[in-house]
Amino acid sequence: MCTGARRLSENAVRLILLSYIAPAIEDGVNRLTKHQDDTERQTILDWLTPINYASQQSDFIDRRQEGTGQWLLNSKEFQEWLTQSGRTLFCPGMPGAGKTMITSIIVDHLCNRFQSDGSVGIAYLYCNFRRQQEQKPADLFASLLKQLVQEQSSVPESIKGLYMCHKDRRTRPLSTEILKVLPSVIRDYSRTFVIIDALDECQISDGVRRILLSEILDLQAKTGANLFATSRFIPEIEKEFKRGLSLEIRASDEDVQRYLDSHMFQLPSFVSNNLNLKEEIKTAIVNAADGMYVSPVLQKIK
Repeated sequence: MCTGARRLSENAVRLILLSYIAPAIEDGVNRLTKHQDDTERQTILDWLTPINYASQQSDFIDRRQEGTGQWLLNSKEFQEWLTQSGRTLFCPGMPGAGKTMITSIIVDHLCNRFQSDGSVGIAYLYCNFRRQQEQKPADLFASLLKQLVQEQSSVPESIKGLYMCHKDRRTRPLSTEILKVLPSVIRDYSRTFVIIDALDECQISDGVRRILLSEILDLQAKTGANLFATSRFIPEIEKEFKRGLSLEIRASDEDVQRYLDSHMFQLPSFVSNNLNLKEEIKTAIVNAADGMYVSPVLQKIK
């Protein structure tokens, strides 16, 4: 074989080999890049805050009796809040009325409704007086930011830049820094829902509750986000929501009935085996519940 033909043959072999090897190399590079991106993404999310409200949400919704809270989902106030941008729905209620359960039902409803729509952002907070040390303003705002960022395909450059500013110093972001980037993250979505449960349990000292309310309402004004909040009847909180939609949370008779039906097994056998007696007890409890859930009542009569 002449030299020219041999070279042509060798080049042909190289081209054939490259046609098989190049895609494998490209795929390997893409996998490595994705792994690096995923690692960096998780590192940044963990840096924003280690707190995860998703576990609380799962725990609350697991306790839901089927059909509970449907009265609120069907209400004109909720439907107006759900379908119109920039609306506020404030739902006060007395202790034991089921505010946290209602909040979890709303979060679950939103997640199911928009699960295939990446243009809708959902973030929520469960305030708890027992966890006030981890619910300072920076913690709460960071939690909202983390939830909204983790639903995006990539971490925004503004968040990466914030992380790099703190990385070498091993410091956390300040409230002011978070609030500076949060509006742009919210605007990346066509619609954003922010849900805050139990504002009354937010720390009063150091002005935490006042700061949270002020900044959240300011954030809504800047971005057009939809805001849902619950609280006990506290005048200073109520006045902040006087211009929005409002709906009191009370355990409906139907919800109390569902709750009782699922817990009657806790009663002594001489009660559970007597249909008439069970109905009399349920009727008495429903009448006495007055908008509250009735676990303490069941405990007393066991």
